[in-house]
Formats: sequence, C-alpha cells, structure tokens
Amino acid sequence: MYRGRFAPSPTGLLHSGSLIAAVASYLDARTSGGQWFVRMEDLDPPREVPGAAANILQTLEAFGFEWNGEVIYQSRRLDYYRQALDRLAALGLSYPCGCTRKEIADSAISGIEGPIYPGTCRNGLPVGKLARAWRFKAPDIQIGFHDRLMGYQIQNLYREIGDFVLLRADGYFAYQLAVVIDDAEQQITDIVRGADLIDSTPRQIAIQRALGIPQPSYLHLPVLVNDKGEKLSKQTLAPALDISEVSGQLVFTLQRLGQNPPVGLIKASVAEVWKWAFSHWKSAEIPRQRSFQY
Repeated sequence: MYRGRFAPSPTGLLHSGSLIAAVASYLDARTSGGQWFVRMEDLDPPREVPGAAANILQTLEAFGFEWNGEVIYQSRRLDYYRQALDRLAALGLSYPCGCTRKEIADSAISGIEGPIYPGTCRNGLPVGKLARAWRFKAPDIQIGFHDRLMGYQIQNLYREIGDFVLLRADGYFAYQLAVVIDDAEQQITDIVRGADLIDSTPRQIAIQRALGIPQPSYLHLPVLVNDKGEKLSKQTLAPALDISEVSGQLVFTLQRLGQNPPVGLIKASVAEVWKWAFSHWKSAEIPRQRSFQY
C-alpha cells in the first residue's frame, strides 16, 4: 500500500510553498488508495517558533487535510537516531570529527552545496582534536535514482558532497539521518516533497543502503521562490496562509501544480475543491522545473 507523508518544520507558519508540498503529497497518496501521515520535523529547537507546530496542524485541518494515525514529533525520537548512529559507527561508516567550520572552509574545495569536507578526521581524530560532530563516510561511487517528475538523477557523493554530518557539533541530530530513520519506521513508500531536497536524496539513499532500509519512490516538486531566487521561508518573510480564503488558495495551488482547475472553484466549498482535485489529479501534469516564481 502507498504510504505518503508531509513533514513540515515548526520554524515558522505554513505558507504558499508549504501548501504545494502538502497538496501534492496528499493527492498523490489518496488517489493511489494510500495513507498520508504528518510528521513534525522539530529537530532544531533554536530555530523553532513557539506555537508553530500547533498552528501548522490547525492550518492543515482548516484546509481540509485528513491524516492517518498520530502526528510524529522528531524531538521525541532521539533514542532511535542515536541507535542508528551507533550502528553506522559499528559498521565503520561514521566517525567523530573535530574540525571547525573555519578549518573546513580554509582547506576545502567547493561542491554543489558549499565546501566539501576535506576528510581531515576520516581516519581518526588528529592529535589535540576533540570530537565535535559525527560524519558519514561517503562512498566514492555514483548514486542514482529515478525521480518521478525530474527523471534520472545521479551524484558522486564523495566528490560532490563529501563526508556529511549526522550529529551536529551543537548536539542536535542532522536531518539527513533523522528523515531516513523516520521514513523507514513509518514504512513510507512514496516521498513527494520540494525540489530543494533533490540534491540531498543521494545522502539519504546512502544511509538507507548502509542500514539495509528499503528505498522509497521519490517525486520532487518545484518550490516557490521570490524575485531573488530564494525559496519562500520564514527567513525570506513568506506570508502565512490565510485560513479565511481556503478555497482560493487551494485552487491557486492546483493551478501551480498544472492541474487546470475551473476558475469557478474559487467560490466553491473546501469539500468541493477537494472532490474536484481527487477526480482530476495527474502527477504527470506537474511542471518539470525546480522552482516557481512567487
């Protein structure tokens, strides 16, 4: 059975960009006869906004979303991430790193997401260094996967990303590890999310392979960006969704997703908008691009 999910971070309120991912993942799951889960990715307490998690759930309910089971909170699952990290260490696939950001920047070459870790601590901590973070030993191989929208993607993890962080220097677990463990435990079969995460997918696949976890199917959606090309977020001052205009915002989102809903649906009830969407959803009609202009 298809098992999908929507996994917002409570670092701000839901906005138009969030709604694209929520609507697409929801419709893809429901029209496949599957289940749809909500997970709160609250792994970064310093960046969280008080009350945001509760507001996100209230907004989803106001927009007519119905999820299966209880909402999962990553902050309550730290023991599972620790167990996974310990297992990777036992397999020789993770290691402690004592390097500072400045040291990495001073000796690294640039990759697709910034400095590539130069491997200073890969074979053991240098004398005088204390462990700050834990890193995954990236394999020097091509990791490829088929994205349902963007087509075949391939990346040499070691050469393009380098050994990436699993446990940060501030003691918080990294997204790359937590998302793999959570998707596996929830038996997620299909991941529909923003294209801003497509380049991190090979990292997750590498962890899946290391831990013997089945690889889900992926569909990466265009993300909303502002006129500077920045993804809509709290940091870029994205306005929160307005629950007084739900139908209009749903229709506009369906338009962005290439579904061509009737304009008259703007004045319809939320239930009528969803009824139309369930009957007409075609993931193949989503524009094949990494971003939309807001």
